[in-house]
Amino acid sequence: MSILNVEHLSHGFGDRAVFQDVSFRLLKGEHIGLVGANGEGKSTFMSIITGKLQPDEGKIEWAKNVRAGYLDQHTELKKGMTVRETLASAFGFLFELEEQMNGMYDRMAGATEEEMAFYMEETGVIQELLSAHDFYMIDAKVEEVGRALGLADIGLDRDVTELSGGQRTKVLLGKLLLEKPDILLLDEPTNYLDAEHIEWLKRYLNEYENAFILISHDIPFLNSVVNLIYHMDSLQLNRYVGDYDKFQEVYAVKKAQLEAAYNRQQKEIAQLKDFVARNKARVSTRNMAMSRQKKLDKMDVIELASEKPKPEFHFKEARVPGRYLFRTEGLVIGYDEPLSAPIDREMERGEKLVLTGANGIGKTTLLKSILGLIPVLEGRVELGDYLEIGYFEQEMDRNVETTCLEELWKEFPAFTQYEARSALAKCGLTTRHIESRVKVLSGGEQAKLRLCKLINRESNLLVLDEPTNHLDADAKTELKRALQAYRGSILMVCHEPEFYEGLATQVWDCSKWTTKV
Repeated sequence: MSILNVEHLSHGFGDRAVFQDVSFRLLKGEHIGLVGANGEGKSTFMSIITGKLQPDEGKIEWAKNVRAGYLDQHTELKKGMTVRETLASAFGFLFELEEQMNGMYDRMAGATEEEMAFYMEETGVIQELLSAHDFYMIDAKVEEVGRALGLADIGLDRDVTELSGGQRTKVLLGKLLLEKPDILLLDEPTNYLDAEHIEWLKRYLNEYENAFILISHDIPFLNSVVNLIYHMDSLQLNRYVGDYDKFQEVYAVKKAQLEAAYNRQQKEIAQLKDFVARNKARVSTRNMAMSRQKKLDKMDVIELASEKPKPEFHFKEARVPGRYLFRTEGLVIGYDEPLSAPIDREMERGEKLVLTGANGIGKTTLLKSILGLIPVLEGRVELGDYLEIGYFEQEMDRNVETTCLEELWKEFPAFTQYEARSALAKCGLTTRHIESRVKVLSGGEQAKLRLCKLINRESNLLVLDEPTNHLDADAKTELKRALQAYRGSILMVCHEPEFYEGLATQVWDCSKWTTKV
């Protein structure tokens, strides 16, 4: 049974096309991974099928009475609402149904026999819907999901606007799962999630009977939960049966076959053109030349997709710093209340340290406290001599009105037009990205812009907060290579072991000193 039909979809932003005549079908029980390089339109596709964005052309048709649940990283959480209230808001449509049912009960007192029969039938249907969606167990369900996602540990009565990126994702995910939609639409759900809860989500999706569409650049996660891949590339959407590894095998074979056919055809075209050029002027061979020209004119010419620019990251290195980069003595971090017990740690020159641990225990807060961006609650941080720090934050303001080029010029006003464009191009951004406003770029493209700023400034200590979030496979591979080649020191928060294995000289488990476990 078809849940969703997309026919002849075309869409773009200004003169930048994203899709061209794309068709797609979602069937019951399909577990789909939607993959493609940064900026190919994966999140745009999700926005279009959920009705948040109207396509330029095409038809989107959902089956009757299908409820889709969309995990969107950029959903605003309402200030003043607690975690519990936000989770319970998943049942908002049920509260509305209950209100309708109670209104019908009130009207039954003065109803005619015919009206009574109608009200009885309608209230019966609503009652069944309420029971099917666990309406009378809302509190227990909220508690259950809160415990499963670790939200109970941070407090269900906490204001949602006080949460970290990972905790926020968990709240949105918990609300979505409580809604029990007929289809899940998940846009990079593992961003900011720690290893424990990625495992929980993996188990949940493997047992999920309904259909889902998943966008993710986390390849091990994708391989463990999907049975179909849709690849978004060069304005098209192509279907592959199997997991991501199987898709890569088949895609490589198809690409090699297409290139071989292209080379054969180009050779044939060259031979035909040569024959026509040499023989069209001679009376005795003119007919043969015309025949070959007709063949050329009718030929369906094979075109190869232009190669996507692969990013190149080369971090500029500043002078060698002192032996110790920082020392903490009795350091207590936090905002209104402590997030840690006293921390006594030090980092030496040449070390590449990775901070791990569950969401919300203070990893980002620790980085900001060491850098002096937020005040410490107790103790002190002593920074070493001759430090040149490059800091990569988790997110940037998504409402920036400037273009990529203008953003880079803010950091490097002395750059010529050529230097600025070259720097952005080396990070995998094309001309259309460079001239686009930052707010219309995908999360991965924005991350590449921020990396461009970072690699063009000399540093001897890189402080990186979840640098792999949103990056596609090519960009992740290149970033790891560049960090391995970097002769300075690295302090990094990362939730992907496969990324920091072979890179980290030490892994600090932040749960050992947090007050939030």
